[in-house]
Amino acid sequence: MRITDTSDLWWKSAVIYCLDVETFLDADGDGIGDLQGLAQRIDYLAELGITCLWLMPIYPSPDRDDGYDVTDFYGVDRRLGDHGRLVEVVRTAHDRGIRVVVDLLINHTSDQHPWFVSARRGPDSPFRDYYVWRDTEPPDTSKQVVFPDAEESIWTRDEQSGHWYLHHFYAHQPDLNVANPAVVDELLRAIGFWLELGVDGFRVDAVPFFVEDIETTGHPTGDPHEVLRTMRAFLGRRKGDAVLLGEVNLPHEQQREYFGGEAGDELHMMFDFITMQRTYLALARADAGPLVEALTARPALPPGCQWATFLRNHDELTLDKLTEEERQEVFAAFGPEPEMQVYGRGLKRRLPPMLDGDPRRVRLAYSLMFSLPGTPTLFYGEEIGMGEDLAAHGRMAVRTPMQWSDGANGGFSTAPAEQLVQAVVADGYGPRFVNAAAQLHDPDSLLSFVKALISVRRSCPELGWGTLAVVPTDHPAVLVHRCDLDDSSVLAVHNLSADPVTVPVRLGGTEDEHRIIDLLSHEVVSPEGEELEMALAGYGHRWLRICRGALLSLP
Repeated sequence: MRITDTSDLWWKSAVIYCLDVETFLDADGDGIGDLQGLAQRIDYLAELGITCLWLMPIYPSPDRDDGYDVTDFYGVDRRLGDHGRLVEVVRTAHDRGIRVVVDLLINHTSDQHPWFVSARRGPDSPFRDYYVWRDTEPPDTSKQVVFPDAEESIWTRDEQSGHWYLHHFYAHQPDLNVANPAVVDELLRAIGFWLELGVDGFRVDAVPFFVEDIETTGHPTGDPHEVLRTMRAFLGRRKGDAVLLGEVNLPHEQQREYFGGEAGDELHMMFDFITMQRTYLALARADAGPLVEALTARPALPPGCQWATFLRNHDELTLDKLTEEERQEVFAAFGPEPEMQVYGRGLKRRLPPMLDGDPRRVRLAYSLMFSLPGTPTLFYGEEIGMGEDLAAHGRMAVRTPMQWSDGANGGFSTAPAEQLVQAVVADGYGPRFVNAAAQLHDPDSLLSFVKALISVRRSCPELGWGTLAVVPTDHPAVLVHRCDLDDSSVLAVHNLSADPVTVPVRLGGTEDEHRIIDLLSHEVVSPEGEELEMALAGYGHRWLRICRGALLSLP
């Protein structure tokens, strides 16, 4: 890796921040966040240190699924603003050194999309084959539904046409037939359109489902992954450094297929759901073992691909890749009440309440996430320790308004509370106790801690580009891992238990060959010989840079 490579493959060293425009800041007082409000907070994000802003859907929508039910791939939801406001956001973000990616919905549309309105008129519609239909009653597919509380099948009979259409999600979200070249052309045009408006890439929603649909309906080339290769090639032609970040919650060996295998010519990045889930299992057990298993099982990736790490996102906190016994362990530790769980497979909670508000554990968790090899991704409000609204349905529990101050509506909106797009958290994690204004200039706040973590993470290309090694230790609760890049390494040590420990870490080589800097305290560390004694408090953590044969600690 050359340092100049980091500008081409910028996303390998990025820090991503995800937000929903409608719950971030309401500038016009109608109770709904908007692009004008987001523009006013770009400097907040720049000061936080993030380098990539991921916007959840901004498209026109009936809003029956928080914007993921799209009626126009080229539009901007009027509640949020217009194309002019969006360009202002993108341009301002770029000026502050922040790239912008937007959600790309390739699996389905709203049933109110003009394509589906036409398609349901019958087989003669020019848009009929934009969706997946069947003439006969389908078999039982209840085990394949994504939302078992809302749907009983992935097929629904359309009363207007008399045929069944496919939908892996809600019945009002019919699946697109991406095996149809005309549909692919439409999606590529949409990609090209948003690139022209200045966006830097796309977070691709529900990737395995549309590939599964292609396998169902057949693809002209016989290879359902050809669509992903086509999308990546198109993206590269139109904007060489744009990125495709995929939502692919599958076992590791299947995930590698979505990167494009050895060729690495499909998705640039994917969220590492397995490491996320096993992180929570490790935290529940105060045992690093499950996390070690996940990290060491990661398949090797081509140089042009990357994992995205996260602890929380905008959906349920899914635990579907754990065994039933393991899942119950996590439920017992972090969501023992039924109202905290969702679909029998996940949690509808944010991290601080799950960790009982213990600042040591919260900071340990974020230090761990930022130190793992990959690209860290934050969900809005994580930097200040926001909680969830358990009274909200399903995934909406964690999509509450951003808490800017301790004033009315947490400073999110001047509208009456009953007009807000979502209710503000009302308990001990509400704006009175958790808000950005109170933490902004407090050096001991979680916000200041996350800022410091982001600053350190951005100075560590080893974590985005290096080779991972898990360092053995006799302490089950302690994870020691190292990322090596050329003549430099970043060594991170995390104690997942409440008990203080002292961990000996072998460095290799001789004392004269090392220059060691504690990246969090900025102190020079002087080991004795080849071994370094690492004293950690309960839930303690340390990051060290080890430079071999170097006089400076710079990467």
